[in-house]
Amino acid sequence: MAELESLETAAEHERILREIESTDTACIGPTLRSVYDGEEHGRFMEKLEARIRNHDREIEKMCNFHYQGFVDSITELLKVRGEAQKLKNQVTDTNRKLQNEGKELIIAMEELKQCRLQQRNISATVDKLTLCLPVLEMYSKLREQMKSKRHYPALKTLEHLEHTYLPQVSHYRFCKIMVDNIPKLREEIKEVSMSDLKDFLESIRKHSDKIGETAMKQAQQQRNLDNIVSHHPRISGGKKSKKEACASSDLEVKNTSPMSEQDSGILDVEDEDEDEEVPGAQDLVDFSPVYRCLHIYSVLGARETFENYYRKQRRKQARLVLQPPSNMHETLDGYRKYFNQIVGFFVVEDHILHTTQGLVNRAYIDELWEMALSKTIAALRTHSSYCSDPSLVLDLKNLIVLFADTLQGYGFPVNQLFDMLLEIQDQYSETLLKKWSGVFRNILDSDNYSPIPVTNEEVYKKIVGQFPFQDAELEKQPFPKKFPFSEFVPKVYNQIKEFIYACLKFSEDLHLSSTEVDDMIRKSTNLLLTRTLSNCLQNVIKRKNVGLTELVQIIINTTHLEKSCKFLEEFITNITNVLPETVHTTKLYGTTTFKDARHAAEEEIYTNLNQKIDQFLQLADYDWMAMEPGSKASDYLVDLIGFLRSTFAVFTHLPGDVDVHSTMSGKVAQTACMSACKHLSTSLMQLLLEAEVRQLTLGALQQFNLDVEECER
Repeated sequence: MAELESLETAAEHERILREIESTDTACIGPTLRSVYDGEEHGRFMEKLEARIRNHDREIEKMCNFHYQGFVDSITELLKVRGEAQKLKNQVTDTNRKLQNEGKELIIAMEELKQCRLQQRNISATVDKLTLCLPVLEMYSKLREQMKSKRHYPALKTLEHLEHTYLPQVSHYRFCKIMVDNIPKLREEIKEVSMSDLKDFLESIRKHSDKIGETAMKQAQQQRNLDNIVSHHPRISGGKKSKKEACASSDLEVKNTSPMSEQDSGILDVEDEDEDEEVPGAQDLVDFSPVYRCLHIYSVLGARETFENYYRKQRRKQARLVLQPPSNMHETLDGYRKYFNQIVGFFVVEDHILHTTQGLVNRAYIDELWEMALSKTIAALRTHSSYCSDPSLVLDLKNLIVLFADTLQGYGFPVNQLFDMLLEIQDQYSETLLKKWSGVFRNILDSDNYSPIPVTNEEVYKKIVGQFPFQDAELEKQPFPKKFPFSEFVPKVYNQIKEFIYACLKFSEDLHLSSTEVDDMIRKSTNLLLTRTLSNCLQNVIKRKNVGLTELVQIIINTTHLEKSCKFLEEFITNITNVLPETVHTTKLYGTTTFKDARHAAEEEIYTNLNQKIDQFLQLADYDWMAMEPGSKASDYLVDLIGFLRSTFAVFTHLPGDVDVHSTMSGKVAQTACMSACKHLSTSLMQLLLEAEVRQLTLGALQQFNLDVEECER
């Protein structure tokens, strides 16, 4: 049994040895492990040693068999070693020479390597700079535009920089700095543009006066041109009106994009027919700050903020403009400056309305105009009421008409201004009446109340030219001769005509119909006659020192003035072209005025005569107890009758035409005589019936009877 196991073990060891001999060294591990796993590894080692010795014997046999060849090989190897050494030395020498020769090449190659590296870096840098340079150029352009205050292009540049250029190079640090600065730059542009707008608002506030003055000059030129065209209609076809030119220019400006940096908002008003023209109102103002600021705020999404700010500031300026100076009523220049500022304000707003898209709208303009109209009318009512000079009121009226026409040319409704002018017309009439009251007083005070003497034909025609007087008998008389009236008749008549002319001047350019003008003139003239002239005549008649001769001359004068009323009617008809037969035409009340004055003069004559009679009667000194009467009438009565005789001689010897002498003077003398006799008889009766006369004698009664008989004679 033990022998059998030995045999198996020996066979296993043999197999393992064969595997070791035939197996790769890397795979020998499992084979050796099987040896160590068994218990016979000692015997295996013995087997292994025996196998090694066998192989060594075989190697020795083989070496012995090939020894000579080995020796020969060794000899050859030794020879080869010598040659190899020589070759090595040659290679070393060659290598040394090559190294020495290749140093410059290596240096050149290193330099070439560096150049290639630099070239690659430069190329990369150029590529990067190609991306960065436009960014830097745009940023530089942005700074330049902001420095030159071209804010709207700067904003456009900023938009391109932010959305087009910076995203391509956003990873660079300087770009990040730029990105961080963009909001600050936008805010800076907003602030600078708003500062420009504030400067603009301040500028137009200061220059509103000049703008308005220019606009009103243009309106005056247009009115003059219209007047020329209306008088010469055949040349009107070749002219272009100022308003049409202004409208076309306005349209051109409106159709031009306000985005342009060069847009200054100028309205060019051309008139080929004028060598020299007043510059357009908008030529005085550069509106580009408004346009720029508007578009900048629009781009930044803050247009509504800008619109609210602009409108708020302009409302404040409007209130300042509409506040009249306290002494405006003192001179016409005060009113003119006030109107110029208002016109300038609304010319600017009208231009803004037509050259911007919605910065201001029609509703906003209308609201401002309504406020301006109410405040202006209130101011004019207040200040014009202080004016007492009709010339200043007339100039003010012309200025208001020009003011209204100017703004009407820009599309503003001005009917309320013309309605207010009708109110001022009443005030103008009052100032005229006050002025003419003084004129009439001076004429009446300076008159000599004597018939006008004429010594030649020239003077006669001059007076007839001044006053409508015709008398065939007077014309036939030789020179020198006298007119029946005194100098105040033609003077008063001419002043009435001057008053009518003054009333007509106010009605010009008020857009009134001929009937309205005629009615206005007639009403004012009636006031002049019935109130002003009538009062002046009454004052003259009631003066204490007026004599009977003067009163008689006043009667004659008023008679001739009464007859001249129909010529005043014709005069008004000629200048207004409204026939007296027209319905609602007011009639002149001059006839009544002069009749009343004449009646007052007659009453004054009667009163004066009675007063003179009373003065003579105060001299009566009757001796009621006289026993015998005197031989003649009392002295006081003789003097009284002499006075009455000389007084009535004045009536009967008045110069003038037959009508005046026979009718008017005779009638006045007759009435005066009757009045005087009645008053004298009543007064004499009162002498007898006085309470102081308690008794009287027959002699006294006879003396009294003599006086009465003297009166009868």
